Amino acid sequence: MLGGNRSLQPRTISQITFYLFSPCLVFDLLTHSQLRNEDVLRIIGFAAAVMVLVGFCAWLAGRLLRLERRLLAAVMVSAMFMNAGNYGMPLVDFAFGEQALVYAGLYFVGMNVMTNSLGVLVASLGTKNLAQALLNLLRMPVIYAVILGSLFLSLGWALPLPVERAVNLLGKGAIPCMLIFMGMQLRTVRLQGHRRELLLVCGLRLLLAPLIAFFLSPYFGLEGYARQAGLVESAMPTAVFATILANEFEIEPAFVAAVVFVTTLLSIFTLTPLLVWLGA
Repeated sequence: MLGGNRSLQPRTISQITFYLFSPCLVFDLLTHSQLRNEDVLRIIGFAAAVMVLVGFCAWLAGRLLRLERRLLAAVMVSAMFMNAGNYGMPLVDFAFGEQALVYAGLYFVGMNVMTNSLGVLVASLGTKNLAQALLNLLRMPVIYAVILGSLFLSLGWALPLPVERAVNLLGKGAIPCMLIFMGMQLRTVRLQGHRRELLLVCGLRLLLAPLIAFFLSPYFGLEGYARQAGLVESAMPTAVFATILANEFEIEPAFVAAVVFVTTLLSIFTLTPLLVWLGA
């Protein structure tokens, strides 16, 4: 219904989410972690490593297929970033309980940090040179939210209560706005064209990513609940936030929306055996 309202543009919602709600969400998640700093860094480092390696594989495949810059950036963003929040966290909670959910929440923080840093850089490179892309990155408020959140976490600082409540409230608006934006974008989905690239991203996101996570987990010392949460989160379909990046930086937003739609449908067939295996 909202998508049919011509006075309401998807870009407006994406920009509010991108520049206001997401930075507040990242800061709030970082400063309210209940685990030790070492555990926080370990899970976030693991999430970052998975995304970087998947991104490298996507870049390599794109270069071999000689994809145009915008499409290559769209393929990389779609393959690298997973729906670790509104899909991954409830699934981990349902399958393994609250102890695993804590680690899933940290993975979500890592995904948010990477999406709003490396994701912005990759998306910018779809239309700009490296210097302009780096300048774009410095203009992103979430970068400063990460720096401040890490500083507050390491030093044990806390915001004044009224400010903390305001940040928490704004952060809670991020995921609902992402879902509204995604619903508006899905109205434009047309599963025509770029089928080769669509199959490539599905393979990278749903099959290669959890395989990479499986081999990386021992190097990051992930065991028990941490390993279960890390592998499941790595196997999630493409993040809704990828469509916001694609829309903001004009890198094939219709293609990215199609990827989110298709990978979410197909994830039923890839996540089910993974959950059975991890629960064995």
